[in-house]
Amino acid sequence: METYNQRPIRTIEGTSSHETYQDTALGLVSTRSFPAIVGTADMMLKSAGVHLVGYEKIGGGYCTAIVRGGIADVRLAVESGVQTAEQFGQLVSSLVIARPYPNLDIVLPITTRFTKLMQEGNSSRLSNQAIGLVETRGFPAMVGACDAMLKAADVHLAAYEKIGGGLCTAIIRGSVANVAVAVEAGMFEAERIGELNAVMVIPRPLDEMELTLPLASCWIEEREPLNLPVNIKEQVAEIEVLRLPDLTKLPTKVQEELWNDE
Repeated sequence: METYNQRPIRTIEGTSSHETYQDTALGLVSTRSFPAIVGTADMMLKSAGVHLVGYEKIGGGYCTAIVRGGIADVRLAVESGVQTAEQFGQLVSSLVIARPYPNLDIVLPITTRFTKLMQEGNSSRLSNQAIGLVETRGFPAMVGACDAMLKAADVHLAAYEKIGGGLCTAIIRGSVANVAVAVEAGMFEAERIGELNAVMVIPRPLDEMELTLPLASCWIEEREPLNLPVNIKEQVAEIEVLRLPDLTKLPTKVQEELWNDE
């Protein structure tokens, strides 16, 4: 799983992992579309006090949202996620595990990934903006939809996602109104070029949703160290050589010549 925080087995065994996971539950909801799983995950986060671990994509268009939290919260979140996925017509399956053993977390792994992201110190210039997703079957249809969306409204193309089965999703960011207009334009263009599979607009994504979505490297801001000259003393010495001589230390002969001219 490329989106999760992987820790060595010895680190987890060294801590009281049984106590850590004793009162937590694991919830999974699977769909056949990336926009559908993002919308499902958004509803799960907003319906109960759970944390979004990330997504697992196994090919063929199958995606799974994984949440973690208290047993009651996870059950409520999975129930809301199932209802949302059924409304999209994309539900595949769902699962709730009340108290998963630590070995299950180690092998998969399905622990939280936020510690790693906080340590990296990277931030997105597109945070706190609405999210729009347009999924097509075929890459040309997605590229055409991206072009139409960028020309139709003031939005930014954040990234695109491939989930197998010929399905690829364009992800845009911007204000709610601009994203809605852009997604509508992208839908028509995708249908004209190829096959439109799914669309989604999320007006107010939560922070955990922001962390789990793919983002192009051009929109990630990294802190750069301050570059200072290495040999500062050498540069100062060169500057001192170019200074004008001290007039008070000129030879006395110069004064005599000036007196004779007068």
